[in-house]
Amino acid sequence: MGLALLGGAVLWLASAPRPLGPEAIPQHQANAANGELVYTIGGCINCHKPDPANASADAALPSGGAPLKTPIGVLYPPNLTPDPATGLGKWSELDFINAVQRGISHSGSNDIPAFPYTSYAAMRTEDVLDLHAYLMTLKPVAAENKPDDIPFPFILRRGVGLWKWIGFSDAKWQPDPKQTASWNRGAYLVNGPGHCGECHTPRTIFMVRDDARAFAGGPHPEGDGRVPSLRGLIERKRYKDAKDLVSAMQFGETLGYDELSSGGMGAVQTNLSKLPEADLQAIAEYLVSLK
Repeated sequence: MGLALLGGAVLWLASAPRPLGPEAIPQHQANAANGELVYTIGGCINCHKPDPANASADAALPSGGAPLKTPIGVLYPPNLTPDPATGLGKWSELDFINAVQRGISHSGSNDIPAFPYTSYAAMRTEDVLDLHAYLMTLKPVAAENKPDDIPFPFILRRGVGLWKWIGFSDAKWQPDPKQTASWNRGAYLVNGPGHCGECHTPRTIFMVRDDARAFAGGPHPEGDGRVPSLRGLIERKRYKDAKDLVSAMQFGETLGYDELSSGGMGAVQTNLSKLPEADLQAIAEYLVSLK
């Protein structure tokens, strides 16, 4: 009995959320314009769009509630508008950083990693603060957050705390001094706010990204079909060159680029098309370098 109690205590402590403290907030003048760019490439609206059952909801605002199918059940991403009662209006900057970069909810529990904080952790914290500043400029929407339809939610979220020991890294993205500034910009956008590896990198049996096979494609995270590889895009004749890939991100199937404006990539391509061309060129330079 004593060993069982000791083991339970160890698991309880090991699974506890590990939030950052106030020292994690850098000295930074928030830039809402850069935050809008982060919001766009992060595709925040894709998951945090309004509940489709609410016909009066503004589809342009991330008031949450649309169902997100996952292998463990249906999640309902929350309201990201600055409504004080149901959104982010009462969140501090530290609350936001802990959610985005540590996967810890405002209530203090572990977030399910369908929220891609495992990629956002690599971002510059300054960019996260800029994102927060942008969200605070949005029109507040009162939209009650729905409880997730998952089994044993408390136990599952607590178990995520154990998963984080093997599935989560707080290491920041680092530039490669051997590469160009544009390549590094593209690598940052793809691996950080763009979180492309969350879908395009296969996972181990423990649902941890297998970074030894980064961007090699694999089973779709929602459980249906497969996500293609982002490697060898030129060699496999998916695109002629980096310039061609830029055009694909800008125009998708409008200009005949197959499978870019429909299915799961439809919303992604729409977001990419809104990015500055220099960022699209950087993303393309990075992606075509993946052999």
